[in-house]
Amino acid sequence: MKIYERASAKINLSLDVLRKREDGYHEVEMVMTMVDLADRIEMQELPRDTIIISSQAGYIPLDEKNLAFQAARLIKDRYDVRKGVYIHLDKKIPVAAGLAGGSSDAAATLRGLNRLWGLGIPTEELQKLGGELGSDVPFCVTGGTALATGRGEVLHPVDNPLQCWVILAKPPINVSTSEVYGKLNAAGINHHPDTKGVLEAIRHKRFDELCGSLGNVLEEVTLQLYPQVRQMKEVMERLGADGVLMSGSGPTVFGLVSKEAKVARIYNGLRGFCKDVYAVRMLP
Repeated sequence: MKIYERASAKINLSLDVLRKREDGYHEVEMVMTMVDLADRIEMQELPRDTIIISSQAGYIPLDEKNLAFQAARLIKDRYDVRKGVYIHLDKKIPVAAGLAGGSSDAAATLRGLNRLWGLGIPTEELQKLGGELGSDVPFCVTGGTALATGRGEVLHPVDNPLQCWVILAKPPINVSTSEVYGKLNAAGINHHPDTKGVLEAIRHKRFDELCGSLGNVLEEVTLQLYPQVRQMKEVMERLGADGVLMSGSGPTVFGLVSKEAKVARIYNGLRGFCKDVYAVRMLP
């Protein structure tokens, strides 16, 4: 039997860091939502007790460094599963892009193996397992739209934003999340994002207010380290996107667009600057 799972990309409509915690993590407050760009995960049981991962993408690890591999090993160890699994990752989400591609693959692996092996693990427990793999994994287990607090694992579901187009553009660089957080002076942040404004705009379905409230405190670090990300933001704004923000620790920049007539112009304009450009929709 084969099991298929969709692993969608996420964007941060708001990302705030409140403080550096005693355990070394950062206390965050962020609003995340899913977009219609996804990896496809295929899982099949193997007769011997092993984990095998393959992918058409030649630039990702296929061993213990892969989050999907770690998810499979975690669920096998925790629930004493003495079976093997073959996992194929059909990658569409760019890697190291601030779109939670690896985290979403791990979450899809947890969901899929729960079904494949008939383990009956409740969603809340899958989210706790995901929290052991990475801060974005619990959100990716359920998707939708949520306010995330703690180190990202405490989730408060909220209504989905208004349906709109989302233009994603990833400059041809990779950004290390740990490096960006390492260079962030949490105590010295002067301007915090308007997370409350984002939530209010979502609640009242006001697109213009949502675009005006977008904010990501990690931009001040990433934009200094990587001028290409600043350039991408400026180009997207100049081309007429309604709300523009860097997602996660970058380098992907997204633009919210309400009118379909503007999508092709923005998309084509960005293709002159980088090849990784996507025109997708917010997931309902």
